[in-house]
Parts: sequence; C-alpha cells; structure tokens
Amino acid sequence: MNYEYFMKKALDQARKALDAGEFPVGCVLVHQNRILATGARKGTMGNFPNEIDHAEMIALKRLADMDINTDKKKIVLFTTMEPCLMCLGALILSGISEIVYAYEDVMGGGINCDLTKLPPLYTKHPISIVPNILRQNSLELFKAFFNTPENSYWKGSLLAEYTLRQS
Repeated sequence: MNYEYFMKKALDQARKALDAGEFPVGCVLVHQNRILATGARKGTMGNFPNEIDHAEMIALKRLADMDINTDKKKIVLFTTMEPCLMCLGALILSGISEIVYAYEDVMGGGINCDLTKLPPLYTKHPISIVPNILRQNSLELFKAFFNTPENSYWKGSLLAEYTLRQS
C-alpha cells in the first residue's frame, strides 16, 4: 500500500477543513487500495466548539452508512493528526486494524496509551500504528491554522505552542 499517496488524500481533506476555517484534520479509510470514506474536521469555529465531529468520527459514520460487507480488519485509516482517545476507541471498536498518521498530538493523542490496561472489549483487537507519514506537510497546515488570528480553537494551548516551535 502506498502510504504517501493515501496520506496526500487525507491532507486534501485537511486542506478543505482549513479553507473552511476549521482545525485541519482530514482522514481517509482505505480498503485494498480503494478509498471507502473520507472525513474532515468540523465544529471548531465559534465560542463553543463541537468535540464530536472529528474527521475520524465523520469517516466512520460515512462508512457505517454505506452498509458494505467488507472485512474491517483490512481497512486502514490515514489521518493528518494522531487520533484522540475518543477516535482511537471508535476505531478499535469498529475493527480498524491499522492507523497511519502524519502529525503527533502532544496534547490529546491517544496512540501512546497503554491499551493492555483497558477492558477486554478494547484489548482483543490488535491495531498497527504507523506514525510520521508526510509529517511536515501536515505540520504546515497546523502552523497555518494557529498563525491565523481568526482561528481561536486551541489557541495558546500546549499543542499550538509545540506546533509553532517546530521547523
């Protein structure tokens, strides 16, 4: 599987989010080199951000709405940012077997959690993690977001400060 090709497709989704003034997270769900579903972050504008419409959750919902008969263990998620705990849990419960991400979420990423300490529902499904695919491309989108004064989502946060210090 061509990780860079599919990460570029996730980056396209992130650019759409950024162009709409949203936090630039995008993702694609891929099965046997075919994109099944896409997602872009929504709900980050305004004074009360929506913390449910993450790119991964949107893509998973679209996949569920397709009602296809596919071996979920052969689906790979490509996302521009390391999934949070909510998304990681949903991906595990959905049976996704591989997560490929571009940029680490030093503030809220769930990948480094010790999954072996979770209840059996979450530990029975092994998941493969591939980090840092086109990291610099994703980093540039996050820098653009945090450098735009109108974007207040996570402004001044650990993630914003970490991102803006990157070269």
